[in-house]
Amino acid sequence: FSSRTLWRFGYSARLLKTNHFRTAASNTSFPAVWMLLAQYSGRIPGLFVVVKKTSFFTMPETVEDKANLELYLPHPEVRGMTRLNREAFRKTVVVPVLKVKKEIVNTLLKSLKHTVLQRPGLKRVVEDPEDEDSRLVILDPYKIPEFSLGESEQEVLKQLNVCPEVCKYNLELTYENFKSEEILRAVLPEGQEVTSGFSRVGHIAHFNLRDHQLPYRHLIGQVIIDKNPGITCVVNKTNIIDNTYRNFQMEVLAGDSKLVTKVKENNIVYELDFSKVYWNPRLSTEHSRIIELLKPGDVLFDVFAGIGPFAVPAAKKKCRVFANDLNPESYNWLMRNCKLNKVDNKIKAFNMDGRDFLLGPVREELRKELPLLKEEQKTSFHIVMNLPASAIEFLDVFRHLLVGEPCSAAGLPTVHCYGFSKHDDPAKDIQERAEASLGTSLEGRCSTYLVRNVSPNKEMLCISFQIPADVLYKRPCPDEAKPASKRLCTSKDFSEEKLE
Repeated sequence: FSSRTLWRFGYSARLLKTNHFRTAASNTSFPAVWMLLAQYSGRIPGLFVVVKKTSFFTMPETVEDKANLELYLPHPEVRGMTRLNREAFRKTVVVPVLKVKKEIVNTLLKSLKHTVLQRPGLKRVVEDPEDEDSRLVILDPYKIPEFSLGESEQEVLKQLNVCPEVCKYNLELTYENFKSEEILRAVLPEGQEVTSGFSRVGHIAHFNLRDHQLPYRHLIGQVIIDKNPGITCVVNKTNIIDNTYRNFQMEVLAGDSKLVTKVKENNIVYELDFSKVYWNPRLSTEHSRIIELLKPGDVLFDVFAGIGPFAVPAAKKKCRVFANDLNPESYNWLMRNCKLNKVDNKIKAFNMDGRDFLLGPVREELRKELPLLKEEQKTSFHIVMNLPASAIEFLDVFRHLLVGEPCSAAGLPTVHCYGFSKHDDPAKDIQERAEASLGTSLEGRCSTYLVRNVSPNKEMLCISFQIPADVLYKRPCPDEAKPASKRLCTSKDFSEEKLE
């Protein structure tokens, strides 16, 4: 097993666990888990052989399985539709029903709760057109494929004095009865990937559509609005995030074009213009993880602060916060969110280049605060650098950032730096790149955390470490020709460095 194989399998296992619980309610967890596991079989030597021996790959597909799978599919004529026609989804299916007296309907539903229809949006009990004193209880066609009850169900009906005869009922399905995944799977070309997942940012649904999905993008947008209460705008990213301000161009696929929205993350409300600033709801857990490392009274330097997902909760936790972002729009929304959450008096905000922020306000604050630290003081300094595309390149700023004798080891600032990696061993890759920027080894002095899987071969990671004293400080030393205050010890690597 290569290092990357083990890394990715560990991450995949978390996905497997999540998907297992998410699908358990529909009794499809076992196939779903093994299907997901099978997707990684090509990357893990020997795994395919193990999976192949399981019943999933040898399980015969019955005629009933096919019939049930097709039962709730939209009409085949919708295939290839690019402009949404809701009326085209209307169809009639035959389902099993039991005729029962209306006064025992509730008792029957409880007794046969695993057999009656459970599909959201569809009634389980309908009027009997032939008898106003009776009702028709719709059974799940997946459970009653041959329109005949099993022995246990018949015993229940016998106790309730209900005729065990299963009748056929014509159930009309409309666009409203189909799930978004079913609609899109029926519309897009057969065999092609269907995208129904999206990032939600307030009232906005954000997609990254593939090329083959683009002809259907406006239909996809409208379906998402129809099927997701609260979503009133759907956008698709039209370029990668490669500009200075970390925002991206987007196309509104459906709904209104209002892109100023409000989001809630970890019980904190933020306002933003999604077209002008960076926001990723998938980072909620990571924001929370870093905030949990902070204690009241700590100092946080947020180098690429965005609209404040690290800065605002840190200030809420009674930390002193210095937050910076180069994007003027991000800076303006950061200021707004500080006021919105009533922490504007605890955050000093800056609109600077990240390197200038580190060489200016950060250095000045560390120069002032670190010499005052006493051994018994518990104040910690944290520097968050969440610009994964290039933050590691900024680490060289810490080389001899300060002049003088080092503070106590406990007072050295802790850096949390983010980066992307496509390497076979992402953790090793991130560490080696950080070491190259710092000019020293971090072996045994850092930790690496997998934040998320960005794409099949791209990971986002966070490397955390205390800046080594010999990196952070340039120490003064005596010189025979000049007073000590006029002479600094320099190394070969930094002999030409200009000091302020």
